Amino acid sequence: MLVNALPFVLAILLVVIYSFDKIVYLIAFFAPLSLPLSEIMPGLGFDMYLPTEPLLFGLLIIFILKLIYERGFDKKILTHPVSLAIYLNLIWIFMTSLTSTMPIVSFKFLLSRIWFVAILYFLTAKMFEGGKNIEKYIWIYTIPLVIVIFYTLTRHVGYGIWNKQAANFVCNPFYKDHTSYGAALAFYIPFLTLFSFGGFVSRKVKVFSLVILGILLTGFVFSFTRAAWLSFVAAIGVYVIIKLKIRFKPLFITFLSILVFFLVFQNQILMGLEQNSEQSSANFKTHISSMTNITSDASNLERINRWSCAVRMFKDKPVFGFGPGTYMFEYGSYQLTKDRTIISTNSADGGNAHSEYLGPLSESGVFGMLTFMLIIGIVIYTAVHTYTRLTDKRLKSIVLTALIGLVTYYIHGLLNNFLDTDKLSVPFWGFTAMIVAIDIYSRNQLETQKNPD
Repeated sequence: MLVNALPFVLAILLVVIYSFDKIVYLIAFFAPLSLPLSEIMPGLGFDMYLPTEPLLFGLLIIFILKLIYERGFDKKILTHPVSLAIYLNLIWIFMTSLTSTMPIVSFKFLLSRIWFVAILYFLTAKMFEGGKNIEKYIWIYTIPLVIVIFYTLTRHVGYGIWNKQAANFVCNPFYKDHTSYGAALAFYIPFLTLFSFGGFVSRKVKVFSLVILGILLTGFVFSFTRAAWLSFVAAIGVYVIIKLKIRFKPLFITFLSILVFFLVFQNQILMGLEQNSEQSSANFKTHISSMTNITSDASNLERINRWSCAVRMFKDKPVFGFGPGTYMFEYGSYQLTKDRTIISTNSADGGNAHSEYLGPLSESGVFGMLTFMLIIGIVIYTAVHTYTRLTDKRLKSIVLTALIGLVTYYIHGLLNNFLDTDKLSVPFWGFTAMIVAIDIYSRNQLETQKNPD
């Protein structure tokens, strides 16, 4: 069997050596379709997504060797503010891996983060140089995602399309649960909307995009993912703010006012939330209103349990945390009996800290969370200023759409965490690379206009 696979492996190596971009496209294509090794060979002491993670690791090794041989990479990408923020985050993850309670787990987490960033951010940023290849990158993930949607909906119909409980598992084995599936759909709906109605797109592409958009929206609705729905509404709000050119100062004052209002009336607000007994269900109105049920909805209560554990872990190790990737092994002893729910376990079944912010806080301390938030802050700042600076309608639309896609995950990240998987890392780092590549291109154009000689 291994001998039969040898020609395929050699072919992949040749493609990698002479054309990195084709392997990146291959990774993007297989990301929605990749399967965890545990599904194929249960009982192993480790897990990975196939075939994407071996491809990522192999490409990382060859990429490093090529960098050493050629002695360089695009300096404008390497020194971009977003890249500098990523270095800070990686350095802190490395430092907290040294102090980790489980160093092997933490260094494995660090390695996977490095191959996601090196390939899906740095290499793709180079591929997107001058605004090239962006639409191709979107379609290469979207087409297999449509296959997953058809697979999921077909299974869902078998259980009853309005069966909300079935929505939790019908996307298996491609997506672990409906929340990661919903998050992926939220990422790509803005781009398919752009392709359906954008002024720079041909009529044939618009018609095809409109059909695909309808499929994505259908999958999105029947994912029954409240966090994804909420994040999508918030992203639309951000879109409106940017299009209306609302200044930062009134937004900050509004946010501050809401925060003060919550702090002053928090007891009354919490009492009001506790009176909500709506359970998540197939009824959309009930399902949406159940978002604020912190009395009896098991999903909401379990999130609060996981968040509470993360905060208690942070209080015990506020600077270095327990170590990257260790939350699932350490949080069990931090659960209080009064916080446990009918779905509570001691092994992080069904997700980790359920937060891209509290997870790093418990695993890498306060600087772990702050360096991740710094990446987000700089990406938003870069995107807004690049959008304002650009005159090219296509690139302007792409930057705004990439930001809106990312905002869906920035908001979703308050409630779930999936950046340790290829499924969400491909769009997260890829969309970030789009913004950086177009920012660099627009600055180059500006410099050329100022200094035509």
